[in-house]
Order: sequence, then structure tokens, then C-alpha cells
Amino acid sequence: MKIAITAAGTDIDAQVDPRFGRAQHILIVDETGTILEAVDNSQNLNAMRGAGIQAAKLLSDRKVDVLMTGHCGPNAFTTLKAAGIKICTEQSGTVKETLDRLNRKEVEFAEQPDVEAHW
Repeated sequence: MKIAITAAGTDIDAQVDPRFGRAQHILIVDETGTILEAVDNSQNLNAMRGAGIQAAKLLSDRKVDVLMTGHCGPNAFTTLKAAGIKICTEQSGTVKETLDRLNRKEVEFAEQPDVEAHW
């Protein structure tokens, strides 16, 4: 399983970045915490609009199964759901802590976006 976690840095001890589309980095990891890819998301971080949709497309292109982030807006949410990616919002702490919660099945998957567009 490929898991994408928004992060303020590029390692497993980085803090979760609360904004999906405008996160500094997106770490793609497996269930064990092995980093498969650390994506620099600076092009979306500074985008005028469409950051969430572009970040969602990036995850779809990389065949990600689950996204874990702080918040996800409606356009990104729709794009992620259409790609079959499960979304888990309200995440905080480190990437490792977030992944541990997923592995212990202590998270709930979102049924709708939790912020408005352009948050």
C-alpha cells in the first residue's frame, strides 16, 4: 500500500503539514514507514489556484492508496475520491505518529471535505 502524508520536512520525523494542496512536501511511504518518495510540493505551495487539484493528480499518477493530511478542500477531495484514494483528515504530530495511527486502525476516513475552497 502507498500512503501519502503531507509534511513540513522530508523525513519520517517531520511534522504533518496541515494543508494538503499547499503542503511543503508530500511523503509517499509504505506501511513500514519506508519513504518511497519525498515530493517537493513548492510549485503547488505558491500556486494562485488549483493547488489541491494538482496535488491530487500528483498522487493519482503515483498510484497512492491513502492520503493522510490535516485538511482537504472540496476540489481536491473530489479529485482524490475519483482516483480511488482514501482520505484521512484531522492528522497532526509527526509523519511517523500519523502512520502508526493508520497501522493501528485508529483513524477514520473522510466522507466529505473539511474546509472550504482556497483555505
